[in-house]
Amino acid sequence: MKANQWPKHTILAVAIITTWLKTYLVYKTSFHMKIENPMQELILFINPLSFLLAVYGLSLFFKSERSRNRYLISVSALLAAVLYGNVAFYRFFSDFVTLPVLFQTSNFGDLGTSVTESVFVTDILYFADVLLLVLAVRYLNIKSATEASRSLYRRAYFVLTAAVLFLNLGLAETERPQLLTRSFDREMLVKNIGTYNYHLYDVYIQSKSQAQRALADGSELVEANNFVQATQPQPSPKMTGVAEGRNLIVVTLESLQSFVIGSEMKDQTVTPFLNSLTEDEDTIYFPNFYHQTGLGKTSDSEFLLENSLYPLGGGAVFFTHGGNTYNSMAESLGEEGYFTAVQHANSKSFWNRDLMYQSLGIDKFYDVESFTVEEGQAVNWGMKDIPFHEQSVAQMAEMQQPFYSRLLTLTNHFPFYLDEEDKFITEYDSGSSTLNRYFQTARYLDESIKVLFDELKEKGLYENSVIVMYGDHYGISENHNGAMAQYLGKEVTPYESAQLQRVPLFVHIPGYGEGHVDEEIGGQIDLRPTILNLLGVDAEKDLQLGGDLFSEEHEEFVIFRDGRFVTEDVIYAGNICYDAETGEETDSTLCEPYIDRAFEELGYSDSVINGDLLRFYNEKTGQLIEPENTEE
Repeated sequence: MKANQWPKHTILAVAIITTWLKTYLVYKTSFHMKIENPMQELILFINPLSFLLAVYGLSLFFKSERSRNRYLISVSALLAAVLYGNVAFYRFFSDFVTLPVLFQTSNFGDLGTSVTESVFVTDILYFADVLLLVLAVRYLNIKSATEASRSLYRRAYFVLTAAVLFLNLGLAETERPQLLTRSFDREMLVKNIGTYNYHLYDVYIQSKSQAQRALADGSELVEANNFVQATQPQPSPKMTGVAEGRNLIVVTLESLQSFVIGSEMKDQTVTPFLNSLTEDEDTIYFPNFYHQTGLGKTSDSEFLLENSLYPLGGGAVFFTHGGNTYNSMAESLGEEGYFTAVQHANSKSFWNRDLMYQSLGIDKFYDVESFTVEEGQAVNWGMKDIPFHEQSVAQMAEMQQPFYSRLLTLTNHFPFYLDEEDKFITEYDSGSSTLNRYFQTARYLDESIKVLFDELKEKGLYENSVIVMYGDHYGISENHNGAMAQYLGKEVTPYESAQLQRVPLFVHIPGYGEGHVDEEIGGQIDLRPTILNLLGVDAEKDLQLGGDLFSEEHEEFVIFRDGRFVTEDVIYAGNICYDAETGEETDSTLCEPYIDRAFEELGYSDSVINGDLLRFYNEKTGQLIEPENTEE
């Protein structure tokens, strides 16, 4: 052996150690994962190892040193790309990427500046381990191995790999029982089994969901339907038909969270017009209303509104299950003689809307091609909200009445940039440029809603319409908790983070005269039954998981897509049970019954979607359709 020769498996060791340590460093610096005890820290440290030992260990089966090294470098580069992809995705969504999202390539071209805001020159450091490995292959003189030693080493190596895997899973199961059977929280999965194993598990989950439809039959719907009928409250008799026969205008308030309603920033009012509606005699305002979206964001909020089912935990249901059979609100209103439409000045294929809207029974989609975007009216995601509302009302004036139209706003969207002439207030002055700009775009959105109301009155549509406006999802992610703490004047704990998922809900009925602030706790799952009852549409036999917000029987229990939940007594967030009133940690047994119910309800919703079970259901009779009469 020459003096300068390195042990025969040095390159393999370099590949494993550099990727392992880099992954752990990325965990600590790029993801905001709360570590509560030394055991969680240990699990976080070791969880990349079993996968890295296995995938890099396959190089031991290559006979040629050159082939072995090429394989190691290729795998190192691939894993670096996967990890960096999660980092970039996390910066924008505060979540980890899933397999369906990776295949939503039709959306990538529309992301524009939202993507560039999440990419930095220093990100090249995420590939430092690949460079170190290339240098090791290039400059280290490695001792050759005999065939006998290779065989012995391989056996010992993979025994060690299996031992590390079982150690990781054992510790994870001890720290988080039923981890792999209650996989709504992707952060919890990454914390316990690691990024790379999480992606393998995600492949398994997505494959399983695809198989569910092929193997499903109507009998699987019985249990879900029984659950719905047992838990759905009777709608409010007082509010039944209050807006019967009127046009329905639903406005999605892009990224608008409730913390800006009624608030000031640097002595400037953020939402003056929406503030006025909270005291309007024709408006019912819900301050304790929560979004329940997942990775599909706005499209998930649309799905919740139309179907009163939860979106999927692993991707945008608009994309993954756009061809399913649904019993949407649009379909129900269409059967009542309504013309149904969506107005959204963006590409028709974004989030697969052009196909999904057909499945939802929407008569017409007014996409960006239906609008005239003049100079100065474009925003990074489409058309500015003020000209959008002006043109949308002009289009509504030409619609057959009664109509149901959904308006999806755009300007108050990350990264929250505005032209100078659209800035009605100054920026905030926190350490987050994102939060600083957010107040300005929220103010612009508020101004655009005032324009919408004025245009509806001018076109003679206002008096014979009911206008429902709701926030679709958060605008400020947990990546900006430091800046949010500065604005709120308190630490953003998991409890506060759950509270920040509140989005405004306004139900405006011209001439109603009994407007008020309704403190009822509710979520987007409740929109469909609430609206249909206002319009006098009987939805008693519909399979919907939400309930009429005005009903005396409505339960104040809001489930988030990741398994968190809010009740009037407790809030479950960050795997901690909090007292809803004080925000202090409380006895975990108070949350346990709700944890089981949240898991059950999300599970029923997932089964309906993954199995496409509504193809077996007749919403008119509330009965199952016999298999021989079911169209596939």
